[in-house]
Amino acid sequence: MTPKEYISLYEKCNAGNCTADEKKLLEEYQDNFELTEGEWNAGMGTKEEVRSAIYNKLQKSIVGAPVRKLIPSRYWVAAASVILALSVSLLLFKDKKAGEIQLKTPTAHVKRDILPGSNKAILTLANGSKIILSNSGRGTLTNQGQATINKLNNGQLVYSINNKSDQSALLYNTATTPKGGQYEVILSDGTKVWLNAASSLKYPVVFSGNERHVELTGEAYFEVAKNKKMPFSVAVKGTSIQVLGTHFNVMAYDDDSNMITTLLEGSVKLRKEGAETLLKPGQQAVLADGQANYRVSEVNTDEAVAWKNGYFIFDNENIQSIMKRVARWYDVDVKYSGAVKDQDFGGTVSRFSNVTELLKVLELTGTIHFKIEGRAITVMP
Repeated sequence: MTPKEYISLYEKCNAGNCTADEKKLLEEYQDNFELTEGEWNAGMGTKEEVRSAIYNKLQKSIVGAPVRKLIPSRYWVAAASVILALSVSLLLFKDKKAGEIQLKTPTAHVKRDILPGSNKAILTLANGSKIILSNSGRGTLTNQGQATINKLNNGQLVYSINNKSDQSALLYNTATTPKGGQYEVILSDGTKVWLNAASSLKYPVVFSGNERHVELTGEAYFEVAKNKKMPFSVAVKGTSIQVLGTHFNVMAYDDDSNMITTLLEGSVKLRKEGAETLLKPGQQAVLADGQANYRVSEVNTDEAVAWKNGYFIFDNENIQSIMKRVARWYDVDVKYSGAVKDQDFGGTVSRFSNVTELLKVLELTGTIHFKIEGRAITVMP
C-alpha cells in the first residue's frame, strides 16, 4: 500500500464510508511512512521551517479530536506524517505573473465544516420507479426483465442475467449520482462503471443485438468487458466513443466547455459529425464546445482518474476549475468576492477530507482565502 492509498483509506474510514474489509485492511496495516521531499525552492524558507509551520497547524487540528475506535492511536501518527508530506507537495504554487512560491499563514475565515461526498445514487427503473441506493439494504433489489439487480456489501450495484432465453423488450435503467455522490455499477456484461458526482448513466439491463450502447452525462470511468462480437459505445455530448475492451475516463459536464476523454488501456475511437479520432494508451482528447476536431496529447493518466482513487490532483489548475470540482463533490455553492488573481495551483489532497482541510491547504499559499456560510463558499483574494 502506498502512502497515498493509506491516507485515502484512513480518511475514508474516519469519515465512516469504508467497508468492513477496508476497515480490517487499515487496522492490520503496519508499515511506517516517512515524509517525502519533492521539488524545493529557497524562497519558501528552510525545509525545517516549513515542516514546523505545517506540522504545528496540523497538530492544532488533531490535538483534542476524538480518536475513533476503528482507528488505533498509532495510525494518527502515521496519518499525520503522510498529511504533512501531501501538504508540503501542495506548496508548489505558481503565480502566472510573478512565478513566485509563497508560504503564509491562512486566515481564519473557515468557521464551519462540510463533509465530503459518499456512495449515493438513485436508480431509475424501466417503469419510472426509483430506488434510493444509499437507503436500500444489501442483497436483491428487484428483477428487471432478464436481469436481477443486487446491491453488494461494498455498495456496488450489480446486474446478473437470470434468463437468457427471455426475449422480452429491451429495458433501460438509469443510475444518477447527485452532487456529493459517487457510485459503482457493474453492468450485465461485466463492464464496470464508476460514476463521479452529478453524473448519470443510462443503459439496458441486458445487452442484445450486435452492439452494447450506453448514454452518459457528467463524468465516469469505464472498465469495459471484452466482447469482439458486441462493440461497446458511449454516447456523450454529441460524441460516440467506441471500444471493444478498454479502460478510459470521460469528463463531460454541461457546465464545462470541454469534453475530455483519457485512455488508460486498449483503444477508443471518437466520432462526431463524421470526424474520427483514435486514441492510444496514455493519450487524452479534448473537445471544446462547438468544435468538431479533438486536441490529442500525451498525459499523466493518474490525474484523470484521481477522483476514482480518492484524490483531488491539481496540476497547474486555476481556482475556478478547482472550485467546480469542490462544488460537485461537497455539494456546495461557490461565490467569488473581489478580484481573484489568475493563478495556478498544483498538488494532491484526499477527497475524503472535510472541505476545510482542502481550503486550508489552498490558503497556505497566502494568495487566496475562503469563507463558509451554510453550504456556500466565498472565494476571496
